[in-house]
Amino acid sequence: MGGGAAFSRSDGSPKRRQIVTAAERLFLAHGYGAVSMDAIARAAQVSKATLYAHFASKDALFAGVVAEVGSDNPVAGDLFPTDNPDLLGQLRRIGHSALHFMLRERTLSIYRVTMAETARFPELGRVFYENGPQRFRQMFQTWVAGQVARGVVTAEDPSIASDQFMALLRCGVFFRASLSLQPPPTDAEIDATVEAAVATWLKAFAAPAG
Repeated sequence: MGGGAAFSRSDGSPKRRQIVTAAERLFLAHGYGAVSMDAIARAAQVSKATLYAHFASKDALFAGVVAEVGSDNPVAGDLFPTDNPDLLGQLRRIGHSALHFMLRERTLSIYRVTMAETARFPELGRVFYENGPQRFRQMFQTWVAGQVARGVVTAEDPSIASDQFMALLRCGVFFRASLSLQPPPTDAEIDATVEAAVATWLKAFAAPAG
């Protein structure tokens, strides 16, 4: 990857935000491969020197776009307290927050761009994963390890348990939405998906009662 620190709202200057906003608009409209750094500089109304001062390469800029989209993610660290006794309720909250975020049109659009072009530009897969799914995976993995330490979860490998929960959420409504198939998922379908994911995950990983 070309490098560059991950973008977040807290460290972004107005000029940097201006560049990221323009880049996102162009990437979503034309795809990653068709957009040049020159085009991004023109759309952002900045010089190429200013553009490269903030982002050393196009893939670093794409990482900034992904991180900016991820900054809207409601799946924040406060959803993962290790001492919450309500395991079922906490999993439901995590599942709903994660799935609603994945189903946002902005999130889906970045995901589609990545999937469409990562075969030609492998760096896209890396920056998308590192600035998006990996962040959730790390938080969830740490949370699972905490539940194992409390004796309420019996996952031998918290990273696998985290991956399997996400896999359960991604089936069905997310897969359909990622392909732009109509109709859009309903609230009832989202609720049913989360409930099924939580129930299945608990059957696999919840410690036996008593």
